Amino acid sequence: MSADVVDLILQDHREVERLFEELKNSPEKRPNLLPVLTTLLTAHSRAEEAEVYPVAAAEAGEKEEVSHSQQEHIEADQLLAKLAATDPASADFDTVLQNLVDAVTHHVEEEETKVLPGMRSNLSDQRRAELGDAFAASRKEHLGEQPGDMTRDQLAQQAANADISGTSGLSKDELKKKVESAGES
Repeated sequence: MSADVVDLILQDHREVERLFEELKNSPEKRPNLLPVLTTLLTAHSRAEEAEVYPVAAAEAGEKEEVSHSQQEHIEADQLLAKLAATDPASADFDTVLQNLVDAVTHHVEEEETKVLPGMRSNLSDQRRAELGDAFAASRKEHLGEQPGDMTRDQLAQQAANADISGTSGLSKDELKKKVESAGES
């Protein structure tokens, strides 16, 4: 039997929270845990952006919340890339980690109180199971990718989810700059 997409997303959220605690409390584990965190967060974000957010916006009536969530994903990508580039043994690591933890925790709280309940109440069990399969397959496909590993199509999907207009004729680099500026606002 297929898993409910909401349950899969919640499982990932709990795992990210666990990894954050490990990274904060066990500095000696950071060199090994950091790639696990960046891989999980990146794959989770790409799967949500490709499979979940378009459906949540179109079928579950969560367009405004999806746009906001997408902007938070863009910000988290930027913070995650900064963390990945920071030496785990440096004095800056704790500050960069805390900035990421704060941003992701805020995003998770909003998603779990707004987007996911809307999906539970507005999508059938069967539709959430179909989305669960699509989310799991997409997440698996994106495992190993890092925050900066994005195709033009993925950037275009982020722009669409964030309700950023005027992107169709942009080059990949121009699109990336426009998407990143949305994450900073």
